[in-house]
Amino acid sequence: MITATPPAPLPPAPYAPLAPTPSVRPARAQDAPALAALSQPFVRSGALRERPASLYAAHAADFLVTQGRPGGPLDGCVGLRVHPAGPGEGGRGAVGVLYNFCVAGRRQGHGVGAALLRSVLAVARARSLGALYTATTGGGGLFLRYGFAPTTALLAPVSWAESLDPRRNARILTKAL
Repeated sequence: MITATPPAPLPPAPYAPLAPTPSVRPARAQDAPALAALSQPFVRSGALRERPASLYAAHAADFLVTQGRPGGPLDGCVGLRVHPAGPGEGGRGAVGVLYNFCVAGRRQGHGVGAALLRSVLAVARARSLGALYTATTGGGGLFLRYGFAPTTALLAPVSWAESLDPRRNARILTKAL
């Protein structure tokens, strides 16, 4: 008779605790300097237009932000501007334009952009917007993963499409809601 010692139990599998989902909140006028500072690296790279802090303060209600800790720097932001249907736009309802979407370099790859995008999609649906548009000088991978698709400026809100700088060669994306 051959007896064998049962193998020792395997140690528990190592696990990576799930990273906490970034908290998203509406921006406040006092966030304007932090919004401008967060945006600066993207302005320098040509990915975003320069906007003064006063513009961020005036349009703070457009923005959602994430912040790792109270009083700390902003981790990310996205603006949502509502465009009512204009004359000759086929009777479609209001649509939104996402702008100034950026995530601090130290927080990229940690779910900050996805949390912002999920939140802004929820806000757009709550406002009964028919579609969202955005322009990106990058690949737009995050947008594409969330159902955005390439489109042309001809289908976008006229006032926004006319404001785009053709020298930036931005890719226009849309998502029906």
